Formats: sequence, C-alpha cells, structure tokens
Amino acid sequence: MSQFIIIAVDGPAASGKGTLARRLAEQFHLFYLDTGAIYRAAAKHILDTNGNPDDPESAVTAAIYVRDNLSWEMLNDPALRTDIVADATSRSCRFPPMRQILLDTQRLYATHPPLMESKNKPFQGSVLDGRDIGTVVCPNADVKLYVTADVETRAKRRYQELSGKGVPTTYEIVLQDMMDRDARDSGRETAPLKPASDAIIVDTSALNADEALRTAADIIRAKLV
Repeated sequence: MSQFIIIAVDGPAASGKGTLARRLAEQFHLFYLDTGAIYRAAAKHILDTNGNPDDPESAVTAAIYVRDNLSWEMLNDPALRTDIVADATSRSCRFPPMRQILLDTQRLYATHPPLMESKNKPFQGSVLDGRDIGTVVCPNADVKLYVTADVETRAKRRYQELSGKGVPTTYEIVLQDMMDRDARDSGRETAPLKPASDAIIVDTSALNADEALRTAADIIRAKLV
C-alpha cells in the first residue's frame, strides 16, 4: 500500500514555488493544489461584483461564494493571474473570517485528494503551495519547504513574465509592488507569510527551475525514504 504524504510549499510571490510544487506533484505522482488560486478566486469575485478588497464584509461574502461554488474551471481561470487580481488578493486575504472560511476547504483537498493513477508508486497524497500551508493549513505536513529568493530577483522574474505577455510596466513598478505585497503578507496578524519552524529553506535566487526541482526532490527523498 502507498504511503500517504502531504508536502507543504510556502513562499513569497515569484519565488518559483508554484512551478516547483507542480513539478514535485508530477514527479512523485501526487495531487497538486495551488491554494493561492482559491484566494485569487475570492478576490476576483470581489472585483466582479464591484466590491472593495479592503472591506472585510466583501471578503467574507466572496469566500463563502468560492467555498460553495469551487470548481477546477474557477481555479484555472486565466484572469486570476492578472496583477489587478493579485493586488486585490493580497489586500482581501488578510481578514481572519475570510481565511477561516477557506481554511477547511484547503484542508479537505489536502487530506482527501482525488486518487492519482500511480500503480506501484510509493506515495499517495498532496502537494499544496501557498503562504501558510506549513504553519496553518497543514502544520503536520510530512515535508515543509519554504521557497524564497531575494526581492530583486523575484521582481526581475515577474517583470520578464509580464513583458513577455505584453503587459506595459517597468521593473521599478514591479519591484515596488512586490515589496508592498511582501510587507502586507508578512505583516498581517492572521497567518502571516513566514517559514514554519521545521521548514527547509530553498533559496532559488541562483537556481533555475530544473535545479530547484532536483534540490527539493532530494530533500523530500531524504525525509521520506
């Protein structure tokens, strides 16, 4: 019988945690959930209904909507990846009642994921990425990774991504937005962005995607095998 495992991948924006988490899920044949997409879906709902991301009541209403209507189509909506939604997400997700509503949803997917087609594979389970997976959502995760990079590197990555999509912006604007977002995410009272005490830090400042994957996979194997 396969061993059931949960891998928590946390970190700030543009650290590479999303790409890494998806590739780890593929490599170990595990279910992958981008928990940030859940919060982004709530933020998009706020914007779509002309709500205010800084209003706690709007945040709670949106969280209830997402909880009750969550679907893969919702989580894979390309509109969730815009900077407007990202900014609204960072502003709306700081409210404790909103986070509590979505917490149970994340835990349900973590502990009861769809079974993956992985015959003769050693593991079943989930890889979740976000900002409070190892500290709040899954504090008993089998492996906790905190993926980070210096803010200048992260801003450069995001600027190149946006430029490649034809989004008009400058490196300076992206850098300032990222520093503002880091401050909000790290400074909020509920579930602030920080490494779990037992998380292993993976600094991707000087690593490409393949190097980050090898580093993280080696950590996981050392912890579990």
